[in-house]
Amino acid sequence: MTDRSQPVAATAVVLSQALQSTQSCEAPPQHLPFWSTQSRKNRHRVTKQHTPFQQNCSIVWCDATGEAAVIDPGGELPRLLGAADERGLHLKAIWLTHAHIDHAGGTAQLASEQGLPIIGPHVGDQFWIDGLAQQSRMFGFPPAQPFTPDCWLEDGDTVQIGQEMLAVRHCPGHTPGHVVFHSAAAQRVFVGDVLFAGSIGRTDFPGGNHAQLLDAIRTRLWPMGDDTVFIPGHGPESTLGHERRTNPYVAR
Repeated sequence: MTDRSQPVAATAVVLSQALQSTQSCEAPPQHLPFWSTQSRKNRHRVTKQHTPFQQNCSIVWCDATGEAAVIDPGGELPRLLGAADERGLHLKAIWLTHAHIDHAGGTAQLASEQGLPIIGPHVGDQFWIDGLAQQSRMFGFPPAQPFTPDCWLEDGDTVQIGQEMLAVRHCPGHTPGHVVFHSAAAQRVFVGDVLFAGSIGRTDFPGGNHAQLLDAIRTRLWPMGDDTVFIPGHGPESTLGHERRTNPYVAR
């Protein structure tokens, strides 16, 4: 998965999945919920608010083939599948940024029921995958099962859906195996819980590392360009340039 011959111009829809607990295991400090619907040329994303604590699950697809991948299916699978069906999409893969319950809780069931390969995250999140059942009990999620990814991801890999490709960057800190998916052509990056509008990912969970997180943001996200829009795992989108200038956790 390292062919870099073709940049992506994929389309994306973002679905906010309501957490089924009274407290989010991922909510960033000082993060305020704000929601928007935006479109840019033929690249669309829709974000819908359900509760103050939520996870953004994305569907990305190739316009030429209608083939699609799901990024971070934390749960609510009928709703996710309905969004794909409404657009006439053919799900072909699951891509994971990391293995916290609200991002990976629906992965095993979705892969089994739809026959989808699981791509990612980095092997550093193996212990989070192994602990999914415990995570679901701790945070009041429906029962979740561990799984074995069909492909672990490394920094510099690419993922492909139809004729489209996204670059993979390993961005540890929130979890040891966290990765992000970047489309240079579309100026979009799906960052999971690395970076938020006005905040950054928590590092107080097992395997978290604050210094690693800041380094990943500064050395792997910032070079993607100030105009790149990022889709976070929670909350509204922003641009890397805006966060680089104003985010109190990483601005210089």
